[in-house]
Amino acid sequence: MVRIRLRWDPEPADWSDGVRAVLPFARWVPWFAAAFGAFSVVLLVIGQTWPGVFGLVCALVIAGLPVVGVRLSFRRNPVAGRTVTADVDEHTMRMMTVDGTAYSDVVLAELAGWAETDRNFVLRTESGAVHPVPGRAFASPEDIDRFRDLLHRTLGPAGGS
Repeated sequence: MVRIRLRWDPEPADWSDGVRAVLPFARWVPWFAAAFGAFSVVLLVIGQTWPGVFGLVCALVIAGLPVVGVRLSFRRNPVAGRTVTADVDEHTMRMMTVDGTAYSDVVLAELAGWAETDRNFVLRTESGAVHPVPGRAFASPEDIDRFRDLLHRTLGPAGGS
């Protein structure tokens, strides 16, 4: 029987990582911004100053919007920055803020899918909600392995529907 106790302080980077894990276009934003910036530099080199400057400004805005959006969402969420604890068993992950202001039960079998990144386990619900569970939440590498195995047994391989 699996019993894992987790504890973490959420960070905006956890949310950003979760968004990139589940939304393919979010992974392409930096590449698009870089390409746009490179073409803008070419315009500057060939003497097209205003289109080049405009393109560079647009590339910076494109690169910065996802970061700003996640940080604003994180800041506006009343429980986002509060310490979270979670108890995981074979069927559920019960999450609660330490101060008791928020509580959530995630039934593992009802999740739409999961992904693993260098930073998080990203749990995706049918409604499109995302629950990033950072690696730092686990007490040991063995707990990480047990959690990964539990998700694989319950939902199949990472990245699945």
